[in-house]
Parts: sequence; structure tokens; C-alpha cells
Amino acid sequence: MPEVERKSKITASRKLMLKSLMLAKAKECWDQELEEREAEKSRYLAERIPTLQTRGLSLSALQDLCRDLHAKVEVVDEERYDIEAKCLHNTREVSRAAQRGRNPGAHSTARSPPR
Repeated sequence: MPEVERKSKITASRKLMLKSLMLAKAKECWDQELEEREAEKSRYLAERIPTLQTRGLSLSALQDLCRDLHAKVEVVDEERYDIEAKCLHNTREVSRAAQRGRNPGAHSTARSPPR
């Protein structure tokens, strides 16, 4: 049987127009999602972090406040570094296991010998 060329039911210009409309809609959704994330982040930070009151503090009180803030930042940086190191280690382990052909999520189980 000879092959019959199928003619597209949609013209190339219509296909291009639909593609550009889909891309425009996707960009619109992406921008809206970014705005929602920023708003959520602002809400979360406003709820979790109290505003810093520095008016009326003496020089020594401001210096103490700065020391406290620096100490907190140092603790958070250490925690972030530790988490980053753990993630990097886990990523390496997963890639090594994948290279060996094992499923990294599967646990080995004892099997009985075949009969």
C-alpha cells in the first residue's frame, strides 16, 4: 500500500500563533507564581522576625546588640554549612550507587535460595 501523506489540519501560522499564546500564558503564570512566593516570603519573615528597635539605645547597648546579632549569624552559618555538607555527601552517595547500577532507595533483603 502506498503511504499517503497526511496533511495537517492546522496551518503553520495558526500553530505558531497558538504556540506564542501558550508561551505568553506560561510566562504570565510564572510571573504570578514569583510574586506569590515573594509575598509569602515577606509574610513569613514579618511573622517570624521581630522588628529591630534601635532608637534610644546607647552606644554600648548598640554594640551589645551587634555582638548578639553577629553571634546568631555565625551559628546560622555553621548550621547552613553542616547541612550543605550533608547534602553534598548524600548526593555523592546517590550518584555512586547509580553508577554501580543499584537503586539507592532500595534496601537489600535476605532471599531464600531458589528451589
